[in-house]
Amino acid sequence: MRKKAVVRLHRLSTGYTGKKEVVKVTDGADAEIYSGELTCLLGANGTGKSTLLRTLSASQPPIEGEVWIGGKRLPEYSEKELARQVSIVLTDRCDVGNLTVNELVGLGRSPYTGFWGSLSKEDEAIVAKAMKQVGVSFLAERMMSALSDGERQKVMIAKALAQQTPVVLLDEPTAFLDYPSKVEVMQLLYGLAHGQEKAVFLSTHDLELALQIADKLWLIGGKGIVAGTPEDLSLDGTLERFFAHEGICFDRQSGLFRMDTEYTRSIRLTGEGVRYDMVRKALRRQAVRADRLIDSVEYIDAGTSGADKFVWHPAEGGSCSFDTIEALLEKFVLS
Repeated sequence: MRKKAVVRLHRLSTGYTGKKEVVKVTDGADAEIYSGELTCLLGANGTGKSTLLRTLSASQPPIEGEVWIGGKRLPEYSEKELARQVSIVLTDRCDVGNLTVNELVGLGRSPYTGFWGSLSKEDEAIVAKAMKQVGVSFLAERMMSALSDGERQKVMIAKALAQQTPVVLLDEPTAFLDYPSKVEVMQLLYGLAHGQEKAVFLSTHDLELALQIADKLWLIGGKGIVAGTPEDLSLDGTLERFFAHEGICFDRQSGLFRMDTEYTRSIRLTGEGVRYDMVRKALRRQAVRADRLIDSVEYIDAGTSGADKFVWHPAEGGSCSFDTIEALLEKFVLS
């Protein structure tokens, strides 16, 4: 099924007004965000990620161009109408410590409640469902001030879900989280995009996570936006041009970045699976290029699944067996 573009940028320029002039951080951008997809916005500090998010959420006007959401230009929406189209989760910690989780998530129903903001039975059911989807129902009566950073972030996502918008914008949702919590939040957002056909768009500095889970990437830099799947942007060299610099290189085989290594030695490496990968990784750290395609008499056999030894075969003949990669390195690197 063809995805639907629910957000469209047309020749959009964003920025801010300086002391003497208007400063553009993006200029003439054209791009689309699709329903049922998780799109990650990547770029170095100062390239305008937060400015773009503020513009998409109507918190800041564009300098030039247009933002279309759901077939209408952004200025055509009233504040209440827009709140039914777009929900936003910010990194900034708001002072909501005196609210319970249930009360905070209930604020997501504000675009639909009456003047006094009281929740109907239907509203309460929507709030309960949002908390269940995010996995925070057990925290319903807990005060926000008592939550961990990871719990707090999930509650803010539940609030956005309770708002029932087709578009969800998030500014650095994994900032300040430990790695397992980062993975959990990213998997949650991916599931929401695909399970509920929402257009989920987030800025992030977690490049490796984004490369692994995002359906689309927006790369922002040089005042422009380049959009595409992680795989297409890997193949055409765009990712490497955007992020690789001295000491870092892009590994097209894995589709991830790694530290660049100046090799001082090469050796043929045999074996399969994770044993092969781990020996290769350990040797790279020692500035040794190891690969099954390297033509050398000397070689290391990492073994296959179920093997219990790592075997080094020196060029002069014979062999040495090791129980661990550490023991292999100690002998091989010093030879």
